[in-house]
Amino acid sequence: MRTDSSPGTLPAREHLPAGDAGTPVLDVVIPVYNEEKDLQPCVLRLHEHLERTFPYAFRITIADNASTDTTALVARTLEAEIAEVRAFRLEQKGRGRALRTVWSASDAPVLAYMDVDLSTDLNALLPLVAPLISGHSDLAIGSRLARSSRVVRGPKREFISRAYNLVLRGSLQARFSDAQCGFKAIRREVAQVLLPLVEDTGWFFDTEMLVIAERAGLRIHEVPVDWVDDPDSSVHIVKTATEDLKGVWRVGKALASGSLPLDRITRPFGDDPRDREIQDVPKGLARQLVGFCVVGGLSTLFYLVLYSAFRQFGGSQVANALALLVSAVANTAANRRLTFGVRGRGGAVRHQAQGLVVFGIGLALTSGSLAALDAASSDPAHSTELAVLVAANLAATVLRFLLFRAWVFPDRGDDRPRSTVVTARPPSSPACATQQFPRQPYAPLPRPPAPHQYAATPYTPASPYDTTEFRAGEAAEAAEQRSWKDATVRLQPVRPTDTEPRKS
Repeated sequence: MRTDSSPGTLPAREHLPAGDAGTPVLDVVIPVYNEEKDLQPCVLRLHEHLERTFPYAFRITIADNASTDTTALVARTLEAEIAEVRAFRLEQKGRGRALRTVWSASDAPVLAYMDVDLSTDLNALLPLVAPLISGHSDLAIGSRLARSSRVVRGPKREFISRAYNLVLRGSLQARFSDAQCGFKAIRREVAQVLLPLVEDTGWFFDTEMLVIAERAGLRIHEVPVDWVDDPDSSVHIVKTATEDLKGVWRVGKALASGSLPLDRITRPFGDDPRDREIQDVPKGLARQLVGFCVVGGLSTLFYLVLYSAFRQFGGSQVANALALLVSAVANTAANRRLTFGVRGRGGAVRHQAQGLVVFGIGLALTSGSLAALDAASSDPAHSTELAVLVAANLAATVLRFLLFRAWVFPDRGDDRPRSTVVTARPPSSPACATQQFPRQPYAPLPRPPAPHQYAATPYTPASPYDTTEFRAGEAAEAAEQRSWKDATVRLQPVRPTDTEPRKS
């Protein structure tokens, strides 16, 4: 997994402005490979639909994945005949590679893609991108598995699709319903920070992007679609399924090890009064309680197994001390990563040392309980010992959580070390502070043949960004200051007399 990107925290979502005439708001990418027959009718139908129903300026980009037939010629012909169509060719195959290349170079604030067969009803296109334009969501996907979707396809593909989504839910805890529907959209500033983290260049690209976005807390909007299967699809099912399972394993391993910098692509809340900071209310308490209880339950089972094993070779006090020591180290490590979200090796030794102090308190409680039991009965039953230990551990658990939260893993707020990140400010979006991701080894999109619709704002495939260094904690504040400043500049007087000085 790629971990060299430091995009920083995303700015708050805002409703996209109407914009100047000719500036594309939506860029629909159609990745193709040897689609000389279907490409022209697909583009013509999509263009007609957008021209008739879409209220913003748009662009259609044909991404040719190293086709060996006349697909490239058809794409260039469509580009010459239709002002809103662009043609772009890659010399390597891969749907994910094509989407990453075109999306990275596009200047449209909303980026989408769909399959060339147009299996999805185009009436779902506007509902797909509307939440992104309004600022409600970060990504949007079409779902063939939603309750209100209407799907026509064979039992084989239906089984494979549902089985794949069950695998995603069981292994990666994915909550979205349909990962592979060729009908998705994303906001441009989200793509800029998310794409450098996506490693796959083929069919698993969609799934990896959605899993990372969901784990980072980005909002994914699902749209039920009407979908008719293409019987002439060129997708190799067995090969694709094998590559997908490899991708699931790779992403799951990266998530388990914490190598993905998910905290760097988080979103702040909006301007809802309920999202504002409230004093004297602990943050994340409910989530931490659930995580602590789960870890505590597993640790207790682990402790009891160890105690039963050590009890075969020594007395109860020795067995209790050894079992508690081993389980305490595992418990501290698990709570550090899962309950309190501390990643990396920084401070791990100190946390374990503090955890051992907490272990000493638990040892005192459990040892005292065993001593009291031995005083009350000279030869207590093994089940009685276990019951007393469970009760003592439950009492120690409450104290352990309070110590972990207030002392071992406190919420330090502004005292946390701040890392330096680079934020990018595109000329067309001064209020947006996003990461300038590493330069991709792909050729830029070709310039259009100067169509009249883009005369007002020329399309620059690789627009330079003005970069400024901020610290991670200061990037959002600087973006907010710039956005207020720009908003003030754009204000216009209602009447000319509004700006004249008042006469005495």
